[in-house]
Amino acid sequence: MEGLMMEKINIGKYVEAAIEWLSIKGAPVFDAINNGVEALVEGFQNLLLAPHPLVVIFLIAALGYYLGAGRKNLLKRAGWKEAGGVLLFTIFGLLLLWGMNFWEETMQTLTLVIVSTLIALLIGIPLGIWSARSDRAQRTIRPILDFMQTMPAFVYLIPAILFFSVGNVPGVVATVVFALPPGVRLTNLGIRSVPKEVVEAAYSFGSTPRQVLYKVQIPLAKPSILAGVNQVIMLSLSMVVIASMVGAAGLGEKVYTGILKADIGLGFEAGLSIVILAIILDRISQSLGGTQKKESK
Repeated sequence: MEGLMMEKINIGKYVEAAIEWLSIKGAPVFDAINNGVEALVEGFQNLLLAPHPLVVIFLIAALGYYLGAGRKNLLKRAGWKEAGGVLLFTIFGLLLLWGMNFWEETMQTLTLVIVSTLIALLIGIPLGIWSARSDRAQRTIRPILDFMQTMPAFVYLIPAILFFSVGNVPGVVATVVFALPPGVRLTNLGIRSVPKEVVEAAYSFGSTPRQVLYKVQIPLAKPSILAGVNQVIMLSLSMVVIASMVGAAGLGEKVYTGILKADIGLGFEAGLSIVILAIILDRISQSLGGTQKKESK
């Protein structure tokens, strides 16, 4: 029986060697990424924390109402019917976060979500367009996305720490990897779902491939792309607690502290704050898709 036992296949040893080699050879690249992401995080964080909280609350609530009501219904009853609930929930939700003394942590979390979402979309949307226009690219990208979506999120933190030490940057990098796939998949799906007759008609009128992409396929695929944006935002926010384990600041850090100290009150308040912020971001990003639909009619 012992002679029939197979020797263990130690894949982890090769992965560890590859990560170590990358961390040494790619040090200048990782330093540049670290400095760039850190500058982005600090810039957005200073922008959100500099004004008085009431100013930020008014601006976020006004943005949610504007996107939900649409340009034509801002001062009409129809606009209030569409976006009044989002406006009221945003105001009272953010006032509650301020009243619980979690304002700074909320803005830190919002900063991480904004930066992670921007980076994920800057990578994900072009990849989605590429995979939609090339079957070979789709066959290559698809298994990579499957791997990224099914790998436990905690695993991403290990190489992120080795490449970027601890702090906000490894949290952002791990969040980008975790949140990227929906942006790619839904962009790809939206463009591939554009009727072939419409694309052929555009070509028959003399449009170039670039014109067909930007003036036909992307506008018609916009609802699907915006659904991808919504999913990227939600997945980015879901990573805040995990990112706090590598030193990322914000509400996740408070939840993690509550876990370590078995402080039920702190953990519940921080968790409730994350829920409120998640609902606000979800409604605003969904309103963006709704606005696009209204304007296209």
